[in-house]
Amino acid sequence: MKRWTLALGVAIGVAGGSAAAAHAAPKLEGVPRFAHVFVIVEENKDYDQIVGGADAPTISRLAHEYGDATHMYGEVHPSEANYVALLGGDTFGIHDDDPYYCKPGSTDPNCLGAAQPGYVDHTVRARDLGDQLVARGLSWKGYYENLPEPGSLAYIASDPAISDGSRATALYASKHSGFVNFAQVQSAPDRDQRIVDFDQLDKDLASGNLPNFALIVPNQCNEMHGLVGAKVPEDCQGKNKAALIRRGDAEIAHLLEAIQRTPAWNGPDNFAIVITFDEGAGRTREGCCAVTPDAISNFGGGHIPTIVVTNHGPRHVTDDTPYNHYSLLRTVEDAFGIHEHLRHAGETDKGVKPMVKLFGG
Repeated sequence: MKRWTLALGVAIGVAGGSAAAAHAAPKLEGVPRFAHVFVIVEENKDYDQIVGGADAPTISRLAHEYGDATHMYGEVHPSEANYVALLGGDTFGIHDDDPYYCKPGSTDPNCLGAAQPGYVDHTVRARDLGDQLVARGLSWKGYYENLPEPGSLAYIASDPAISDGSRATALYASKHSGFVNFAQVQSAPDRDQRIVDFDQLDKDLASGNLPNFALIVPNQCNEMHGLVGAKVPEDCQGKNKAALIRRGDAEIAHLLEAIQRTPAWNGPDNFAIVITFDEGAGRTREGCCAVTPDAISNFGGGHIPTIVVTNHGPRHVTDDTPYNHYSLLRTVEDAFGIHEHLRHAGETDKGVKPMVKLFGG
C-alpha cells in the first residue's frame, strides 16, 4: 500500500477472524450481522471542517456515496477518554491526555494532573470490546502507525529526524490507542499480536488475514492532529489546519483503497469501514446520548464527522439521529451478535441508539 510515513515500524501477525462463523450466525434485529468492522479514527476536527470542505475531497465523497452521520459527537475533551469510551462504553473519569500508567498522586512528570482532586487511575480494570469479541471466538487488532514495536507500551515514539524528545513531536502517542488503557490488554501474553504497526496492517491486507474488528489510528501527522517543532514538515505543523486536513484525507484515501481491494471486502460477507474522529476542533460541549454535561469527564466533545462505508449496505444515506462513540460501540456489539452492551452503550433510555440506518438494517 502506498503511503508516506516518517518512521519505520515492525509488527507480526495474528490469526484471522472467524468470518464464516460471523456470517452463519442468526441476524439480529436492527443491525445486520457483520464479518468485519474496521474503525479508522482521525483527530480534532468539526463536522463542518470536513464534510463538504474543499480540503477533504475523499471523506466528502464517501459521505455522499455511502452513509453520513450528520449529528455525531465526542464525549469529552481532550482526546484520550474518547478512545476509551469507544472501546469500553465509559470515559472512566479520564479527562486529560496523561499516559495510561498514571494514577492519583503519581510523581511521574508525564502525569501532569495527578495531584489534582478527582484525578483517576488511567489504567481501566473493566471489560472492553476486545474481551467481548474473544468471548465469542472473534478476533481484534489495534493498528497504530509508528508504534515502536509489536505490543509496545511506549507512551510516545517518533522519528529522530523530526523529534526534539517531547510529546509535541511524537508521531505515535498512547493517548490515541484506547486499548492500552485497559489492564487486561497491558498484561495480555499475546499483546504483541494484537497491538501492531501499519507495516502489519499492510501485510494483513495483502494476505487477507484480517481480524473481525480493527481499530486503525494513523500517526499524528496523518490523522489531522499535527505536531509542533522546528523539524516537523509544514503539512504536519499544528497551525496549518488546511494542510493537515488534506494530508489526513489523503491517508483515508490510501487506507480505503487498500481495504477495498481485499477478498473480504469483495466477498459475500458484510464488511463496514467507519471513519470517525475523537473530538471536535474546539473545547465546545456539544454532545448527546448518555453524556452528563456537569461531569468533568463526560460533558460532550463536540460535533464530529462520522462516515460509514459498507460493501453491501446502503448508499447515499444521510442520518441525522444523534450518535456518539457509545452509539458506535453499541452498533459494533450488535453487528457481531454481542448481546451484552458495555456501560453507557446499553443506555437506550438516555438516547444511545445503534446506527441501524447507516449499517443497513
